[in-house]
Amino acid sequence: MTISLEVCVDSAAGLAAAIEGGAGRIELCSALELGGLTPLPSLMRIAARAPVPIYAMIRPHAGPFIFDGLDEQAMMLDIEAVRAAGLAGVVIGANRPDGTLDLPLIRRLKAHAVGLGSTLHRAFDLVPDADQALEQAIELGCERILTSGCAVKAADGIDTLKRLSEKAAGRISIMPGSGIRPANVGEILRATGAREVHGSCSSPVESADPRAVAFGFEAKSTNRTDVAVVRQMCRAIEGAG
Repeated sequence: MTISLEVCVDSAAGLAAAIEGGAGRIELCSALELGGLTPLPSLMRIAARAPVPIYAMIRPHAGPFIFDGLDEQAMMLDIEAVRAAGLAGVVIGANRPDGTLDLPLIRRLKAHAVGLGSTLHRAFDLVPDADQALEQAIELGCERILTSGCAVKAADGIDTLKRLSEKAAGRISIMPGSGIRPANVGEILRATGAREVHGSCSSPVESADPRAVAFGFEAKSTNRTDVAVVRQMCRAIEGAG
């Protein structure tokens, strides 16, 4: 069975690099340095031309995945923008203050995204009971859960990822993500039995413009999608399949 690589990108250049490197699906975001926010409609329209499925992050601001009524209005409009652009799906999620999934809100988002695919994002990793949240995600009808196994990095959550995959029993896909690189993806896939995996496939890049850094227009260094890393990841995945 083929193992699919999803690459998260936050720019047109990153999108092109991920596709050139062999990504099977794209998670489209802005501000990956903040964990990914909703992409601009212009980037959605560019991504709609891609030859692979594009799932857009629906997250209106940084910080905890706790959203109020105004946030919900923004997310509903963002879902409409995803549909208007012709993308394949959305990446959604929300928590209550106690860390449990905000099921009423996620249901409303899911209903508004009818006809689009859906991934439950790493709001899942903040829940107090991953097994309960797994059953809730299945009941919601999401296609997959992007998760690090409730650890900071997927390599540290392998036991939980394996247990979730076994409990899911094909009812939903468990997609490991966070800190996955060509050097560890094979181990994670073999240990968990996952059939799809998520990564940024990025490399650090130093700013070439000290004035932009001094004015705060650009970070001194940042990570950017690297076509070579995408290719390395694809080769490592093939070796683990």
